[in-house]
Amino acid sequence: MALSYVWVFLIIIGFVIALFKLIVFQDVELFKQMAEGLFDTAENSVMKIGLPLVGSMTFFLGLLNIAERAGAINVIARLIGPFFGTLFPEVPKNHPATGHMVMNFSANLLGLDNAATPFGLKAMQSLQELNPDKETASNAQIMFLVLHTSGLTLIPISIMAYRSSAGAINPTDIFVPCILGTLITTLAAIFVVGIKQRLKLNTKFVLSLAAIVFGLLLFCTMVGYMTKDVKQTFSLIFGNVLLMLIVVGILAGGMYKKINLFDAFVDGAKAGFETVVKIIPYLVGMLCAISIFRTSGAFDFIMDGFSYVFNACGINTDFVKAMPTALMKPFSGSGARGLMIDTMKVEGPQSFAGYLSCIFQGSADTTLYIVALYFGSVGIKKVRYSIWAGMFADLIGIIAAIIIARITYPY
Repeated sequence: MALSYVWVFLIIIGFVIALFKLIVFQDVELFKQMAEGLFDTAENSVMKIGLPLVGSMTFFLGLLNIAERAGAINVIARLIGPFFGTLFPEVPKNHPATGHMVMNFSANLLGLDNAATPFGLKAMQSLQELNPDKETASNAQIMFLVLHTSGLTLIPISIMAYRSSAGAINPTDIFVPCILGTLITTLAAIFVVGIKQRLKLNTKFVLSLAAIVFGLLLFCTMVGYMTKDVKQTFSLIFGNVLLMLIVVGILAGGMYKKINLFDAFVDGAKAGFETVVKIIPYLVGMLCAISIFRTSGAFDFIMDGFSYVFNACGINTDFVKAMPTALMKPFSGSGARGLMIDTMKVEGPQSFAGYLSCIFQGSADTTLYIVALYFGSVGIKKVRYSIWAGMFADLIGIIAAIIIARITYPY
């Protein structure tokens, strides 16, 4: 869904609901509250979110540029390359499409969005060369697309930066939960599409997936038995230590490859400032629209509806306040990011809803946008089962994120 549609929808619905309250309930203060909230949100979007984000993004994009120059993408490519023969049996072993897909996934793993998109578009073009029906998505194209929409990322840089801007005590507390969430979404994508395509999975591949699943279950079980105090200590130590190991590992790799670390860092860091400058207009527009939508009471209607349904089913509703982020994610990444920030602002970054909304944001990608972009780039008109397969994997990711958050929530 185009961002403009989301933006306009939130503003119009908020205005209509406020007008309804004015006419029916004589709520004359509501429009004043909406206007005041609009100006406050516009200022806070820049001063308290956008500008503090510059430092974090500048440092980590500089660091990731070192990783890219040191050959981290090639290392990851060698690790995940052998799996491609199983997942993409229609693609010849030495076809350029394999290299492009590996580079796309490797860049995504490192959080290099700017590098991942060109590789992804090139991979889709290469797969289109093998496609006998140029207007219908092939099995290989669907598998690639659904895996891409699972959003597998090792370092959720921007989410940690937003938590820091929101005043989180420990911004890295969602580091490991986000990795677990995105891994589960990716595994769900592999199984859903693999079953649909009737792939013949070899023993090594199945054992590897089983080991990953077992490791995830073991980790969650271990965390689940911890007391609240131990969870806080574990979250504080494990996430931060893991992050610092990655930082030191990237620097060590750069030194080993004898690249100029500081020049590489500076070149990448420049992109950090440029990235935030590009984000700010979208951030201001989306957060202002969300402010109108929330102040009008529209969010209350939606959340009350969710709470009623889940209460009727006897389900704990502590996750409901974070659901807007999950529901928006398949349609708009910017919209979901705005809702994540709004949830942390309203509920607090240490709240369960604020914590869970960040895991939602890091557990999947914008399925419908990616389908439109990648298939549109090669003229695919019949997408077959790619949308429902991607959305089903997203649903698994949402459920997994809720379970992971309940197990790992340290506050």
